[in-house]
Amino acid sequence: MEEFFDAGGLPVVMKEIESMLHTDQITVSGKTVGENIATAESWNADVITPLSKPFQKAGSGIVVLKGSLAPDGCVLKVSAATPELMVHTGAALVFEEIEDYLIASEDMSLPVTKDTVLVLKHAGPRGFPGFPEVGNMPIPRKLLEQGITDMVRISDARMSGTAYGTVLLHTSPEAAVGGPLALVKTGDMIELNVPNRSINLLVSEEEMAKRKAAWVAPAPKHTRGWSKLYYETVQQAHLGADLDFLNGSSGSGIPRHSH
Repeated sequence: MEEFFDAGGLPVVMKEIESMLHTDQITVSGKTVGENIATAESWNADVITPLSKPFQKAGSGIVVLKGSLAPDGCVLKVSAATPELMVHTGAALVFEEIEDYLIASEDMSLPVTKDTVLVLKHAGPRGFPGFPEVGNMPIPRKLLEQGITDMVRISDARMSGTAYGTVLLHTSPEAAVGGPLALVKTGDMIELNVPNRSINLLVSEEEMAKRKAAWVAPAPKHTRGWSKLYYETVQQAHLGADLDFLNGSSGSGIPRHSH
């Protein structure tokens, strides 16, 4: 990060992609985006490469995948994933809560192989609640001792920007609101195809309809105060996980004095 800052930082990145930005938008500085980056200058093109010479080819950073498991999308950081897993089909091993998984991951008898797809539910904006950074589920001890360092994992959670692995995140709709993720069962086959930008649950529509009809929404984990307000108004990941009453703009007016 020091090298990035010394090279000019985020203003330089924004200057490089200026043609893709809404530069007329007002920012917290009171100036437009365009005004903020007008004098930005790169001091090290090896650290912040120009748009004409990208560090990696298109599609090697972050991609959005959609399909029957994530109708509104999920996110994969390709640059941190294993190339051999970009096209993969495996059986799901499902966990309802992150605490359940953390305990099970230490169990040497866990029915898991390198081809298994780990599925974590109820870690999204509403399900946890709070959209925690728990999506990078640690590799089960059983596999670590076999030398396995990565496997496909999918959840409605987030993960740290410094984390790595073939980890599909932000699955939307999340499990807590009855998205397809809520209906996945251990043993279901999941098909990942990053080149095609797809993630599909290989279960028939008829079976999914039966599961949906039988699904019961989990009870809220909080019933009062701010956390209750958050639970009731937070939007899904593909909408930014913002509170619905904050949609739109409040303008830039100065409020009246209150004392």
